[in-house]
Amino acid sequence: MKMTVVPAQVTTVEDRIIGNLGFSQILLLIVPVFAAAGIFVALPPFIGSAIYKYVIMGVVGMIFCILAIRIKGKLVAFWLVTILRYNLRPKYYLFNKNVSTLRENYPARKDQEQPEKTVTVVTKQVSRNQLDIPTTARVLATIENPAAKVRFETGKKGGLHVRLTEIEE
Repeated sequence: MKMTVVPAQVTTVEDRIIGNLGFSQILLLIVPVFAAAGIFVALPPFIGSAIYKYVIMGVVGMIFCILAIRIKGKLVAFWLVTILRYNLRPKYYLFNKNVSTLRENYPARKDQEQPEKTVTVVTKQVSRNQLDIPTTARVLATIENPAAKVRFETGKKGGLHVRLTEIEE
């Protein structure tokens, strides 16, 4: 079995059709020819000459010639596609896990109909332990002291923790 090594330059170079022009460049240069034929036939006077037809054909030809230019090995058309994709991408991605997509619907059983229940809401006053007046005055004085270094921290379950660090001299 005989093996040959193909250099990387041979496999990565784009095929050249005419001189230095590649297949994509030839396509970009042929499109204005067909566009000009369509403009010549479709716009009035039909199959007749008019100045505005030649102006439109020239502008279309110039645009496609500019798109066929190579910059750093890539066509200007490909650069424009890359820039447009970047500018048209979403700036913010929103995720909502409360959607019903891909959730299974379990219909309620008809044989086990549940009777309507009346719900009575009972509100209960929660009494909180209150500090007496001297203790309240001492806590407020400690919080207002700049040496106390008061910090408010939230816990993992939503609780609020107050940290006091007081240095006595």
